[in-house]
Amino acid sequence: MTGESNYQIIIRSLEESASLKETIASNMLVEIDAMANMIIDVYKARGKVVIFGNGGSAADAQHIAGELVGMFMMKRQAFPAIALNTNTSVITALANDYGYEAVFSRQVEALVNREDIVIGISTSGESPNIIMAIKMAKIKGAATIGLSGGTGGKLSSEVDLALVVPSDSVPRIQEAHITIGHIVCELVEKEMAVLTGYTRQNSVHGKG
Repeated sequence: MTGESNYQIIIRSLEESASLKETIASNMLVEIDAMANMIIDVYKARGKVVIFGNGGSAADAQHIAGELVGMFMMKRQAFPAIALNTNTSVITALANDYGYEAVFSRQVEALVNREDIVIGISTSGESPNIIMAIKMAKIKGAATIGLSGGTGGKLSSEVDLALVVPSDSVPRIQEAHITIGHIVCELVEKEMAVLTGYTRQNSVHGKG
């Protein structure tokens, strides 16, 4: 905003982020818990998480996949998760041969099975390549989750579970998405640790 000092910008951004997270804590508990439970059910069925996004949402997808494959708060078995936006050779080949709208849907067609869960991240909920991939996931019989913001866009009406962050600010939405991702990773670890014999006494913080 014009005329704001650096300190004012810092304070405003932090206060906006904190306020949005308080709103999420009051209004999105059911959706966040449901997301964690859907992923837990998939892992119990020996399926995998397939996740993707564009730009900052691509970074969030990689981040969440990394926490699941590696560890979040405790040492435990690796959980299968793939971020589809990481393979530049595949992405550029698909974009060149089929168009950018197909860069995720073609991978979903190749990699996703019925026991898997597919998570699309789009701050607007309108990204064509995300929506196309979710539609392909439904054809493949997989469960689907969408992380978006604002009104939720088309993505929210395509997925089995929509988590719509109540904000129109892209940076605030992205900050909320990764917070939700962290919470879900903790909930998944907590449940799966019980099933695999790990306890909180084994817990450590990641070094990343």
